[in-house]
Amino acid sequence: MDYLDLKNKTFLVFGLANRKSVAWHVGRVLREVGAEVIWVVRSEARRDEVRKLVGDAPVFVCDVENEEEIEVLQQTIAQDWSRLDGLVHSIAFAEYEGGVKPFHETTKREFLRAVDISCYSLLAISRAFQRLLDTEASVVTISISTTRMASENYGYMAPIKAALDSSLAFLAKSFSRFSSVRFNAVAPGLLKTSASAGIPGYVDSYLYAERVIPRGKAVQTEEVANTVAFLLSPRSSGINAQQIVIDAGMSINYFDRDIVAPEDQ
Repeated sequence: MDYLDLKNKTFLVFGLANRKSVAWHVGRVLREVGAEVIWVVRSEARRDEVRKLVGDAPVFVCDVENEEEIEVLQQTIAQDWSRLDGLVHSIAFAEYEGGVKPFHETTKREFLRAVDISCYSLLAISRAFQRLLDTEASVVTISISTTRMASENYGYMAPIKAALDSSLAFLAKSFSRFSSVRFNAVAPGLLKTSASAGIPGYVDSYLYAERVIPRGKAVQTEEVANTVAFLLSPRSSGINAQQIVIDAGMSINYFDRDIVAPEDQ
């Protein structure tokens, strides 16, 4: 039984980089249930790299910083696909090359570029593909489990993800004028991805998360992908403009006695 009712449906997935990417796991889950996945990567070089992962599946190039490229992508895809059943936005960018800086030292250029790529791109992509999206389509973005935890090594990305989360309500409202397209976010805790590896001090934070999580095991990227697939499916039709946190219970356990006062101290 096709419980999720995703077989033979078509989804556009942005953000594939490699086998560790959230986008890759989402696409793999969708393909396992019989859906068609159209991949979008940032550059020609990246497309060459992912060919061995996706086989003969369609892969397109689009740098979302360039609105002209988004429009060209839409026109190109519209030539072969008349309808999309959903869209996955798994795109984020921040510069950490200079190391961790206090939040108040974030430059305007750094902040606005990260907003453009990580947040505004969801609006730009949704607008460009609105005519291809089925009236009952689902759009899912990837956020973070909390934007209120002032993790210094995450820098300015939490406020930007907060803007991304807020955008869901406004996109859902705007699209409701002419469709029933839904906009939601999956918000995972710490994951092992190539992108997270570039965050200073991330490994230590990841290991700490494993101690805090009640089951003693960090969130797996496949768990995130499974939730994305559910949100893309008609089974989640009543969920709109929401953020679903996937943290394996980490947020309930910050004051576990074995962490606050470990016996070996």
